[in-house]
Amino acid sequence: MFQFLRKPSAPPPGPVEYLIVGLGNPGRQYERTRHNAGFMTLDYLANQCGARVDRLKFKALVGDVLIGGKRALLMKPQTFMNLSGQSVQEAMSFYKIPPERAIIIFDDISLPPGRLRIRRKGSDGGHNGMKNIIYLSGQDTFPRIKIGVGAKPRPDYNLADWVLSRFTDAEHKELCSAIEMAAKAAELMVQGKIDEAMSRYNS
Repeated sequence: MFQFLRKPSAPPPGPVEYLIVGLGNPGRQYERTRHNAGFMTLDYLANQCGARVDRLKFKALVGDVLIGGKRALLMKPQTFMNLSGQSVQEAMSFYKIPPERAIIIFDDISLPPGRLRIRRKGSDGGHNGMKNIIYLSGQDTFPRIKIGVGAKPRPDYNLADWVLSRFTDAEHKELCSAIEMAAKAAELMVQGKIDEAMSRYNS
């Protein structure tokens, strides 16, 4: 998918100011499936920042990065998608991070592969990971980056089977482009430039 060539850097100094959370399911059988677009984006973002997301904390794999001049904790919850809120809530409580500084990255079947939709806040949109985060926190003011993974091929197609399927070669190429844009958008968002991120990358 991407070549990860950067050597890991030392953790940045200072307190954690942001959480950047990619949603997905742990385990090899789920790697590179549509539902794991958030995980794939986190891996790419970590590589771009010279970090590894490999420490287990808050029921998640985490890594410290310096992005946009801010110290952020990258997170890949290991609780499976439907319980993603447990990791997010624990980390928010530990670092005293408000929802407005917890950026959630996840897949969206209403968008074609290669498309992004950035929002300042909103409902779960039918996504079970986002639904659990909003339920456990009691708030919906999480900025989010939604990665297009394509709609079901036909109405009667099982949704769970679809989101756990893998991308075609053509879709995969589009996904890689979206992931690169999502990483750039995340950097703008931690700088407080969410309007600029939406203007540049919403499609």
